[in-house]
Amino acid sequence: MTTPSFDLGPDHLELRSWVHSFAADVIRPAAAEWDEREEFPWPVLEEAAKIGLYSLDFFATQSFDETGLGIPVTMEELFWGDAGIGLAIVGTALAAAGVSANGTPEQVGEWVPQMFGEPGDLRLGAFCSSEPDAGSDVGAMRTRATYDEATDEWVINGTKTWATNGGLADVHVVTAVVDPDLRARGQASFVVPPGTKGLSQGQKFHKHGIRASHTAEVVLDRVRVPGRCLLGGKEKLDARLARAREGTRAGGNASMATFERTRPAVGAQAVGIARAAYEVALDYARTREQFGRPIIENQAIAFALADMKTAIDSARLLVWRAAWMASQGKTFEAAEGSMSKLVAGETAVKVTGQAMQILGGNGFTREYPVERMARDAKIYTIFEGTSEIQRLVIARAISGAQIR
Repeated sequence: MTTPSFDLGPDHLELRSWVHSFAADVIRPAAAEWDEREEFPWPVLEEAAKIGLYSLDFFATQSFDETGLGIPVTMEELFWGDAGIGLAIVGTALAAAGVSANGTPEQVGEWVPQMFGEPGDLRLGAFCSSEPDAGSDVGAMRTRATYDEATDEWVINGTKTWATNGGLADVHVVTAVVDPDLRARGQASFVVPPGTKGLSQGQKFHKHGIRASHTAEVVLDRVRVPGRCLLGGKEKLDARLARAREGTRAGGNASMATFERTRPAVGAQAVGIARAAYEVALDYARTREQFGRPIIENQAIAFALADMKTAIDSARLLVWRAAWMASQGKTFEAAEGSMSKLVAGETAVKVTGQAMQILGGNGFTREYPVERMARDAKIYTIFEGTSEIQRLVIARAISGAQIR
């Protein structure tokens, strides 16, 4: 077991510098263009793949970092560059986490490499959980998976929504109901391999922020996948369902297992956005003059910047704590993962708003990046569990009560 430390070691400092350089030199110059185009930034992803930043090896190495800090450090720097492009680079990691959280070692070895590809032959993964009538309420999921024993295949029907890389991806990880009577406890995750008939992209969403990231519906019409595509295997699923029917603890929900693993990483993304906006506001306040002096000499501006910096550092510490706990296999007794995502997401929204205020009219224009950062920040109080859901998870954890 490693001892937590607030000092990054040489390896993490080198990692941070490397990713920061890519974010500064490649991502930032392209950010405004791809935000305006609202298209997936394939050329930027190709550059990331060329240096090994978009690769299975990179994400696997950081995931196995015994301190847990490799992924948060990477996320913060990428999203300091730009959230939309950052999400395009790391969106596949959510699907990979879905396989890693619920699959067997053999399934991880088979499917995760197919989500990344290599330079010149890039691949994507998509994690498909939310539905038009089942976002925060995972128990309302309607996508069904039925086992065809004669062919050893699962037949999946339904529509997923808000899927990052949905329809664009080569490998889709789909959660579905296998026993409707058990609601959330009767769900499982499946891999839908590349080229599977019946899977198609539905509506592509035109979003308020993170516009370089592809978000769409995924339609599954009599999609047939081999039995080996059930993550975890049928024997494990049958045993879990049997426990659920008997009223005993059945084990984790497939979607929630993935989200719990990724919440500190999502929090780190929000920290990156907040830090970027704070730095723009700080530089602006030092150089912008009103009434014959830099506006940073006014208490109202200086105190706002002090609050912004304090909030960002506080959020980062919560993210690092949760990431370290996860790396050590510690249980989130007080929902520390949800705490990190909640505080970081709320901080990103508040700090980017304050940055716009400090820049005044300039902050409201696209000549300065804080306008885009503010649009990007808002999603962090909504996706992968709204702020309200995070508070619910935390409240249940600390009280032991079934709060609704």
